[in-house]
Amino acid sequence: MTADAPDEPVADEPVIVSAEIAAGHDGSAELVVNLRHPNGALEPVVMDGKLGLDLMQRCGAATLDDLAGRSWRDILGARVCTTS
Repeated sequence: MTADAPDEPVADEPVIVSAEIAAGHDGSAELVVNLRHPNGALEPVVMDGKLGLDLMQRCGAATLDDLAGRSWRDILGARVCTTS
């Protein structure tokens, strides 16, 4: 799933459409999670490495692609990840 595909279905709440690892200002790894809002707008959410790993573990994500389709609420630290 790519973040810029115009024909992707739009959910009734923001959902994760992609994620990537980026270098933080101090050189440590950060997770950039891209959200698609119901109006089609994209928004990046930057998480430090620990929070990114916690998100992946909670969601049972073996790869970054496994986060696609998850609710934005999972970023907030929900106990169980959901799909929209």
